[in-house]
Amino acid sequence: MEQYRNKEGHSGVTAYKIEPEGILVEFNHDAAYRYTYASAGKKTIEKMKNLAKEGKGLSTYISRDVRDKFEEKIR
Repeated sequence: MEQYRNKEGHSGVTAYKIEPEGILVEFNHDAAYRYTYASAGKKTIEKMKNLAKEGKGLSTYISRDVRDKFEEKIR
């Protein structure tokens, strides 16, 4: 997993891993969730990937727009 840059300084996202048709997002060095094209839609996943790379806005986007559209909880 790649460390989330957290440019705003108050994100719950700590790491992410971009996958071909999804993204794995870790929150607070604890729970990790896999979001996929099938669970959240391609447009949503691509936006999440871009936000992850930018290091800004991913947690807010998930809490406001994506919510529980994850495919699986990893831990």
